[in-house]
Amino acid sequence: MSLESVSSLPEMVQFWQKTLNWQPTNQQQNQFQQLYELIIEGNRQFNLTRITEPEEFWEKHLWDSLRGVAPKQHFIDSLDQGASVIDIGTGAGFPGVPISMIFPSCQVSLLDSTRKKINFIETILSSLSLTNAKTIVGRAEEIGQENKYRQSYDLALIRAVGTASACAEYSLPLVKKGGLAVIYRGSWTKEENQSLENAVKQLGGRVELIEEFTTPLSNSIRHCLFLRKVGNTPASFPRAVGVPTQKPL
Repeated sequence: MSLESVSSLPEMVQFWQKTLNWQPTNQQQNQFQQLYELIIEGNRQFNLTRITEPEEFWEKHLWDSLRGVAPKQHFIDSLDQGASVIDIGTGAGFPGVPISMIFPSCQVSLLDSTRKKINFIETILSSLSLTNAKTIVGRAEEIGQENKYRQSYDLALIRAVGTASACAEYSLPLVKKGGLAVIYRGSWTKEENQSLENAVKQLGGRVELIEEFTTPLSNSIRHCLFLRKVGNTPASFPRAVGVPTQKPL
């Protein structure tokens, strides 16, 4: 597929306005389109995402990325104030790349353990002139124990399929006291609340909000878990690579 044949993304102005009290500028819409084209092109080499249809890409990558940082339909305040953000397991760059586009005063770190994905993301950042984003190759369990990264972010984002307690263990050690970790989820049950509460307490956090919402096009139910960092994370967390998944808190 050549770039000339890539479809245009829908603008969805009404949906942006209705769900986020916000809409992209023309420049931001153009950047979304460029990002889409780059990912469609990169997908041929790297198999980055199964989501390639324009409407689906808009909803599951762009809208979902930004909706996750907008509890109760308003963007998290610190994003406008130059927050330091880390996107854990960024994959094809979501949610971190759209967030770096919309909030140029933020400093966004895109973490992934796969070097080829990071190399691809670096080409995206360069093509889109996103000077407020940078990449890190590594595992959350390892960088969470490094002084350079530990407890140094205002906001940690994780859009992953692992257990919520594992996601909390990956993210909360990286967050400053007073900061937030946001876990993006599909389904969520009340039964999962207890194990999350237990894990978060051990990690120096508290569950501030569990928000359920519906996606605008496919009417799927999504959840975001907002965890506030209230104390220091004990030095034993995060545990070694693989342990948070194999032995959830």
